[in-house]
Amino acid sequence: MREDWNQLEAREDHAYFMAELVDMSPESFTLEEKRKILDDMIASSSAIENRMREDFAKLDEVTQTRLLDSLGASGCRDRDWWYRMLMDGPVHREFPTI
Repeated sequence: MREDWNQLEAREDHAYFMAELVDMSPESFTLEEKRKILDDMIASSSAIENRMREDFAKLDEVTQTRLLDSLGASGCRDRDWWYRMLMDGPVHREFPTI
């Protein structure tokens, strides 16, 4: 079953919340727990990006171009970054775009 956006965001929020707890009190977590939290951060962020690429791929070429232009103009990363994240490479990736 495909997770909806709210589930994806909740999973990512939880992973990053746990990472904040580790940052505040690293001695409270075992090495295995820290590794699991890191794995959850990577998996949840990758799942969101993968869903973004799936949804982006469903758009027609004109809409994709307009969206890339708009994202590039937003000031949150440049157009080339958005192109690499949404179009360049496989749709499903194991690691989030950095």
